[in-house]
Amino acid sequence: MIKSQIKYLTNSLCVVALLISSSLTAAEVESPVDLLKRTSDEVIEVLKQRRDEIDANPEIVYEIVDKYIVPHLDDVTLAKLALGKNWREASNEQKIKFVDEFRELLIRTYGKSLQEFKDQKIEFSPLRESAGEDRVVVKSEVLQSGGPTIPVDYRMRLKDGKWKVYDIIIDGISLVTNYRGTFAQEMRKGGMEQVLKMLREKKVEVTEENATPDSSNAEKNR
Repeated sequence: MIKSQIKYLTNSLCVVALLISSSLTAAEVESPVDLLKRTSDEVIEVLKQRRDEIDANPEIVYEIVDKYIVPHLDDVTLAKLALGKNWREASNEQKIKFVDEFRELLIRTYGKSLQEFKDQKIEFSPLRESAGEDRVVVKSEVLQSGGPTIPVDYRMRLKDGKWKVYDIIIDGISLVTNYRGTFAQEMRKGGMEQVLKMLREKKVEVTEENATPDSSNAEKNR
């Protein structure tokens, strides 16, 4: 099941790698939609400029993910929701390790998505925010040449004056819910230590998969 999740994220979450990026330079809070629209252009430009480097050394994408994506994820809330009721059973030390390991797995999964990003286009629906609202859902569509349109919703919350993503719903499937089932299975096998072990193993597995340069890109660059 975890392999199907990795495949699902690899195929679909490239949009996340493009959108959740760039730090705010102004004191005022930028609207969630404006943030996603503005920063997508920045990441696309980075991908274009470093495409040859990425094709030759896929691990470069981890630097891009860490710089442009991770700061805009509410990784603690995301991890807590993904673990569900089992969060209460974990010790403080286990919670810290879980957040760290889950973040590292997502970094590598997003890295794979960045490697595979080509010419998709993203369209956002207008968002009507109410005064004082601190949680919103930003709706968008990923338009693929020769492929189906993929609806992508971003659940975001205002945290410390910045909008952060705490869940992504792709084609009706929630990232949080998708992982929650797998983590529940691992908990039944051997508790939190089994969950942490699984995350470490999958991190290594995805890293090894990403280390293989894309042969199709290499062929195009010849």
